[in-house]
Amino acid sequence: MLIEDFNHTIDTWIKELDHYKLTELGTKPSPGSWSLGQVYLHLIKNTWYYIEQIKICLSANDNLDKEASPEAIAMFRNNEFPDAILEGPDTNVVIPQPQNKEELKNALLHLKDEMNNAHILVSNNRDHSKTKHPGLGFFSADDWLQFAEMHFRHHLRQKKRIDDFLKANEY
Repeated sequence: MLIEDFNHTIDTWIKELDHYKLTELGTKPSPGSWSLGQVYLHLIKNTWYYIEQIKICLSANDNLDKEASPEAIAMFRNNEFPDAILEGPDTNVVIPQPQNKEELKNALLHLKDEMNNAHILVSNNRDHSKTKHPGLGFFSADDWLQFAEMHFRHHLRQKKRIDDFLKANEY
């Protein structure tokens, strides 16, 4: 079920790319906010990190006694991030603008393939460790996959705010 949810959500992001011109993807609603292209690049970069964590979880039996934070446990139980604008490690990081739509589409398709490959490895190996999320405690390989899907879905809210801005300003 986790991989089907992930595939559905990433497919939404892939299909949505067809609705934008490159100029729209590079337009920021305000000077301190991200453009939609930067949101795409953030999602791609972070999901590669989650895939790396899944692979680390499969390579050892470390941290089995460690737990996710109460906030993470609530997120996993609810299968979603809180409905709020969250501050994270990338909040004040300068994220470049995409060079073209094909770069984003190809990166998302490659990411989808790699997550599906990682899921196969997880399915075939139930003995694995946990790795530490920078702010939410320790996650198993399954947790990282669920977190990746929730992260993509969480940013759909940000995408809607940017879409509303683009429509209001007739981009």
